[in-house]
Amino acid sequence: MRKFLRRLFNKGPLVPVVRLSGVIGAVTPLRPGLSLTAVASPLERAFAMANGTVAIQLNSPGGSAVQSRLIFQRIRDLAREKNVRVYMFGEDVVASGGYMIACAGDEIYADPSSIVGSIGVLYSSFGLTEAIHKLGIERRVHTAGEKKMALDMFQPENPDDIARLKTIQAIIHREFIDLVKERRGRKIEMHGDSLFTGEFWSGRQALELGLIDGIMDVRTKMRELYGEKVRLRLISAERGFLRWRVPGVWSALDASMARPAAISLADDVISAIEARAIWARFGF
Repeated sequence: MRKFLRRLFNKGPLVPVVRLSGVIGAVTPLRPGLSLTAVASPLERAFAMANGTVAIQLNSPGGSAVQSRLIFQRIRDLAREKNVRVYMFGEDVVASGGYMIACAGDEIYADPSSIVGSIGVLYSSFGLTEAIHKLGIERRVHTAGEKKMALDMFQPENPDDIARLKTIQAIIHREFIDLVKERRGRKIEMHGDSLFTGEFWSGRQALELGLIDGIMDVRTKMRELYGEKVRLRLISAERGFLRWRVPGVWSALDASMARPAAISLADDVISAIEARAIWARFGF
């Protein structure tokens, strides 16, 4: 009985842990990725219960630049509002938009074999102009606006369209670079712009470059900070019976049900393939 009472009243400090995993962007039933809508609720609950510290486990190869920044900004806003220090822990991949989110942490940690970096902007598509002719397919598209078909995969590339795309990419890249410089400060100064070529590194290399602050997992770090009795509580997205209760995910399912089943399934399969392709860029 005494042993039970000691355990009951001698609890260690509690640290909420949020796990963010997946490609960043639109969430579909076959692509449970990251978006602000999907992660807002667990983040709010974690920061509400935090007593000075929130830990975030992150595993993402990137995706949407907009959603990456929105998630980054929400974490920083909550950290300021609640006066909470944020510790980020990278898993397999913390790259591109994933690294942007990681920069929301006051300190960033990773595994020696984690993939970190890829601070750049990517656009990818296919060129199917020859294929459509060989298959005898006639494509009929009508637009209002001469540039509405820019970068269409069924048309030859237009140098003007590519130039406009590169201008937009340069703007987004500049925003990314400024964010990283602001958050990492002097830790990365000596390496200059060599960090912003889109290259990625192992966790051990990222530590040497100043992109992360240490090689450590969440449990070890929290014990280092708060002692052996620290308690880690995983804050996950709520789930209800036979449906996701994450805001936005069920509405996406409802919307997909309004479409023909074959089209909905095809869209979800394509999304899953795209997500896998993004992971594959980093060898996973």
